[in-house]
Order: sequence, then C-alpha cells, then structure tokens
Amino acid sequence: MRPRIIIIDDDRDYLDLVRNRLQTAGFISVEALDDSIGAAALFEAEEAFDLALIDVGMPELDGQGLLETIKKHSPGTECIMVTAVNDARTAVQCLRQGAYDYLVKPVSEDDLMFAVKRALERKRLLDILHVERSRRPPVFEHPSAFQGFVTRCTPVLRVLKEAELHAASDVPILITGESGTGKELLAKAIHLASPRSRQPFLPVNMAALTGELFEAEFFGHTKGAFTGAEKERPGHIRHCDHGTLFLDEIGNLPLAMQGKLLRVLQDGEFTPVGSSALQRADVRFVAATNEDLDQMVGGNRFRRDLYYRIRGSWLHLPPLRERGEDIPLLIEHFLNELTPPGGSLELDDSALEALTGYAFPGNVRELKSIIQSAVNLSQGRTISLECLPEHLRHRKANSGDKRPHYDIVTLPLADVEKQHILNVYERMGCNKVRTARTLGVGLNTLRRKLKAYAVK
Repeated sequence: MRPRIIIIDDDRDYLDLVRNRLQTAGFISVEALDDSIGAAALFEAEEAFDLALIDVGMPELDGQGLLETIKKHSPGTECIMVTAVNDARTAVQCLRQGAYDYLVKPVSEDDLMFAVKRALERKRLLDILHVERSRRPPVFEHPSAFQGFVTRCTPVLRVLKEAELHAASDVPILITGESGTGKELLAKAIHLASPRSRQPFLPVNMAALTGELFEAEFFGHTKGAFTGAEKERPGHIRHCDHGTLFLDEIGNLPLAMQGKLLRVLQDGEFTPVGSSALQRADVRFVAATNEDLDQMVGGNRFRRDLYYRIRGSWLHLPPLRERGEDIPLLIEHFLNELTPPGGSLELDDSALEALTGYAFPGNVRELKSIIQSAVNLSQGRTISLECLPEHLRHRKANSGDKRPHYDIVTLPLADVEKQHILNVYERMGCNKVRTARTLGVGLNTLRRKLKAYAVK
C-alpha cells in the first residue's frame, strides 16, 4: 500500500525540493500545493491523505489554521509542521492541536526521512488498531492481492486487512494457524500488497533443510566450496534481494541454524559458503508455523531472540471450524473451480449437512480435497452423501463437534461466559495469547478469568 503524501508550502522551490527527496526515497504518491486555501478545500471535500507536511508561516490561512481544518475533516491524516522560525510556543500549540512532529528549516534529508517514516508507521499502527475495534467490514485497497481468500467471516476479514496494512512496512511478520488454514496464501497476499510486489516471492520449507544444506541453500556458495559445488550459486537470500522470503514451518528449523538466520534478520548481512566476503541483501521476511513457539521458547527448542525478531507483527488465521459461515461459500467456490465449462454441479441436502457439521481438522485444504474427490465420483451428477469419504458418510452432521453442549437458556450469564471462554481456550490448544486475541480481550483480563475458573 503506497502512502499518499501532500506538501503544503508557499515556497515553490521548497515544494519541488521536498517532493523530489520523497520520490527519490521511494514515496511515489506525493502531491505539492502552494495554496493553503486550496489545500483546506481538498480536506473539506474529504480527500484522503496519509501524511501532510505543512508550512507554519503561510499567508491567508496559516499552518495552524490549516492543521485545525485537517484534523476536523481527516483526523487520520498525520501532520508534520515545518517552519523557518524556531518558536517553542508555536511548536507546543501545534502538537496540542494534533500535529505529529515539528521541524525547523533548513531540514536535513535524514531528519526529513526519519520524521516521515515515523509518522507513517504511527498512521499504520493506528489504522490496525481501528480495524481491530471496528464492527464494520474492512475495505481493501489491494483487493486483487487477497482474492484467493473466500470468506465473509469478520475475524478473517480483519486479519486480511491487518495484513494489508502491515504489507506497507518492512517489519517481519509471523503467521500462525493450523495446517491448511492458508498461511502461505496469506504470505503471498502480503507480498502482492507491498511495494515489493514486482520483485521475487520465494517460499522455503524450513523443515526440509538439514544443517548441512541450510547455509548453502540460504547464503549460496562459491565454486568448489564443498564436494559437488561445481559452480557458484547465489542462494535464497540473494535471489530474494528487494523481494519477500517466506519461511514456512519456521518452528522446525534446527536450533543450531537459528542463530545463522537471526544475523540476516538483524543486519541483512551474510557470507556465502566458501567465501570471506560479507554481502548484504534487502529482504522482507514472512514466517509461518502451526507450532506453539511460546512453548518452544520455554522448552529451549526455539531461540527467544529469533522469536521476537520474526514476530515484528503477528497474524493468526482461525481454523475452519471457527468460521462455519464460510463452509458453504468455500464449497460453492471449489465446485465452480472444478466444474467443466458449460457444466453445473451441486450438493444434495444430505451431503451439504454432513460437510457443514464436520470439524475439518485439515481445514480449508481438507475441504478442497474432499470436494475434488466428490466431483470425480459424481461423474457430473449431483453430489450425494455416497460421494463423500467414508468417515463422513457414517456420522451424524453434528458429530464432529465433540465439545459438550449446554442449554444456554437456563444458564446464568456468568456461566455462559465461563463456558465460552473455556471452549475457546481448549480450541486454541490452551494458549492464552491466541485465546485472548480470538476473544478480543486483554491478556491480563483472560488470565484473571482463568484464575477464577481454577485453570492453571
């Protein structure tokens, strides 16, 4: 997602200088106006900007007046005030009015870029917080990047919107979720929604890398570095320079190799096998796991420093059993994908009932596999219960839910809350962090509740 920036200053030469600096730094969408009245009219017309750089001392409508207008009509726009006069009183007033920063001319290029990047990062984090609190379905600026997700489930849509907002930065992202929930699909969507979308996206299965292969595969090697190295090979890091490297099943990376990966994440530096020359690469890292890394860190099976490094941002994909409204939607989607041109396929009521009552331990991947098999067995006819796997044919529609059922009509509200919290806690593998996130409550609140329920 490319941030939209506007610069407002009555000095045309200064406008051109700042715009050129920002565009050279990679900010593509930069507008410049030497008319503060015109700028105010833009915001009154609800033009959306992520950041405004505002000169304080402009005629007609000064910077403070313009700041007041912007915060009234576009409170989500971050504002940086720029002035030729170093006046502490004016600076304090601007900050109280909602400005993010206050810079004094002449502003060095480093100071300008630092302030702009900090303001945009604050904007991104506040947008994420807004998505988490909002009850409205999110609107995507890069819908094509997320078109692979078939969902109307609000928690999933919020995760996708958070992913889009995170895509604008280079912060490492950790995606958690059970096998088959779409972690690689989400990683690819983040790449497509990011400024790196035209650069390589490379998925790497960390469980398939042994200690001997890790360095050569990741860092590359020179010719003759070891037996069989008949030619130089660049490796994954070099291949993904300016792109995205997806580290799938990161929890399976051997402990001895984790320190080597940490160095690249920290410094962007690596040394190919057989070489003494230090190299650098600009790589965005996205990692995924279905393991509980918190427990692995506690058991000394995963490095704490690497865990916090890869979890710059955290996204959790809920299992399919927690998004039951998506099952019919996904069935229809897969049937449309698998139906020959001009054909038509549908499920009868018994097959649909069996599928919607199933818990899907293999999640979306398992559902797609079941539908593929059923389409083959139906031979173009309506898909009946007999076309489904045996374990689905010989069970009641609701037998996949093995949790106890309660007559909530006769239970006190406190007991209903208690049972719901305990059910979610069990579903989340007794992981407090995931449970708190799923329930939408603070971690300390959840801990107090569990303590009251005598859950250790």
